[in-house]
Amino acid sequence: MGTSKPKPWGAVAAVVVVLVFAGGVFGYVYSKHSANQEREAKLAQWTPSDANKDPSKQIPGVETHDYQAQRHVSPVQRVAYDKTPPFGGPHDGFWAACNGVVYDKAVRTENLVHSLEHGAVWIAYNPDLVKGEALDTLRKKVEGQQFMVMSPYPGLDKPISLQAWGHQLKLDDANDERVDHFVRSLRRNQFTYPEIGASCDALGPGQFDPDNPPAFDPAPPGPDAVPMTGGTDAAQQPGGMGQTG
Repeated sequence: MGTSKPKPWGAVAAVVVVLVFAGGVFGYVYSKHSANQEREAKLAQWTPSDANKDPSKQIPGVETHDYQAQRHVSPVQRVAYDKTPPFGGPHDGFWAACNGVVYDKAVRTENLVHSLEHGAVWIAYNPDLVKGEALDTLRKKVEGQQFMVMSPYPGLDKPISLQAWGHQLKLDDANDERVDHFVRSLRRNQFTYPEIGASCDALGPGQFDPDNPPAFDPAPPGPDAVPMTGGTDAAQQPGGMGQTG
């Protein structure tokens, strides 16, 4: 009788390892896909449509207000805003870059309000109350996301405040599911912001430089502050600012 051939246990083991690895990768991808599908399903009711133009109206705690758009002030003027943080009204002629930027220092309010007019959502937070893991949670919702911007807002009466044009929601917890509901409902919602198609890109030095933005002024606006009914019609400003502002 001939000698039996040795069984290729090494090759078999290698195939098993490959199959186990492939199964693990497939399982991970499938799990990730299922989680994303589940998340999207949960957010579906917060997606604007012709039948549901402003889903944020169904988010508990959202405050709304109608504001006249395209009213500009100069870079040295303050506005006597009616809300803190403001979420509409006269604003600087140059918008704050809002293309997924997280500002580590507080930014001039009048520039950020202009970003809201362009369809952005601004996440403001009290730097004394939101730190560490909570700050990282919010940061991940903004970084690299178009029409999102985040900055500290010293003196904020709640840990977190979300702003879109004409809308605000104040929260205590960065993990509150209403953060995602607000963003899905209002970021570039064509039915709720004034300047459809406007940009969130940085304008650059001399206009708005995200690397050196104008600083937030914590002092109350003085008697010379522009009232909520004031500001200059953007269409009448030189340089065609009314077309982009």
